[in-house]
Amino acid sequence: MGDLSLAQVLGFVSFALGITAFYQKDDQKLKVVMVIFNINHMLHFFLLGAVTAGFSSLLSAFRTALSVKFQSRGLAYFFVACNLAVGFYLAEQWLDLMPIAGACIGTYALFCLKGIKMRLAFLIGALCWLCNNIVVGSIGGTLLEATLLSVNVVTMLRLYRQQKTASVSCR
Repeated sequence: MGDLSLAQVLGFVSFALGITAFYQKDDQKLKVVMVIFNINHMLHFFLLGAVTAGFSSLLSAFRTALSVKFQSRGLAYFFVACNLAVGFYLAEQWLDLMPIAGACIGTYALFCLKGIKMRLAFLIGALCWLCNNIVVGSIGGTLLEATLLSVNVVTMLRLYRQQKTASVSCR
């Protein structure tokens, strides 16, 4: 029972880190906080016994760290392939593929998209992770993804207004 409690505590830490990450308007700051979030999330999922989600979070930590310095479709495709390989190897049921789908979408977003488009892809990935978190019993993870859906929309609106204001002042 102690492991479950620790797992849920780490889920709530992920909740706080995830909110902090997606509240960032600066893409680089978002990515740095996401690395820390993914490492914590990996531990959370392993303690819950959600091995596929744990390995997906581990790969996400590596890919996010690389995305801080590199924007590369090649790296994106490499990490998508790694996620798919790990997912299909470890998945015991089709729902185990939800974090894989979320990670693949997030990978493409980090390496190939910026600004509002990146956050829109994160929104779609969050829906995949939400399904996973409900299935594996992650309380903090479920709260996180549900909250990120709204926080991400608010941040996209802030970025849109910022872009609109910048384009008006340039005229």
